[in-house]
Amino acid sequence: MSNPKNKDLSVRTKRPQSIAGALGGLFKIFGVRASDSDLVARWPEIMGPEISGMADICAIKKTRTGEYNIVLRPRNPAYTLQLSYMTDEIKNKINKYFGTDCVAKISFRK
Repeated sequence: MSNPKNKDLSVRTKRPQSIAGALGGLFKIFGVRASDSDLVARWPEIMGPEISGMADICAIKKTRTGEYNIVLRPRNPAYTLQLSYMTDEIKNKINKYFGTDCVAKISFRK
């Protein structure tokens, strides 16, 4: 085995990745939606710029029935009222992403 003459092997071309990061990339390629951590990682992609610009996911709690209670933290307290009017839209986008009705409740934390 010979090394190519023009390739400098002393320079790192890619940073090492964690296993979770590598698997997340593979799941994205194959279209698999793995878990609630996948929801956090892809929050801006799922919600779009309007909602993801106003709030971040603060907590995800799984209930005994297998549904999720999602807690959002608005970036500005003034967004709380507007986001409360958008809870049905947020639920629908998350449910569409996972392919099932998995969101039981959405609440807000300051």
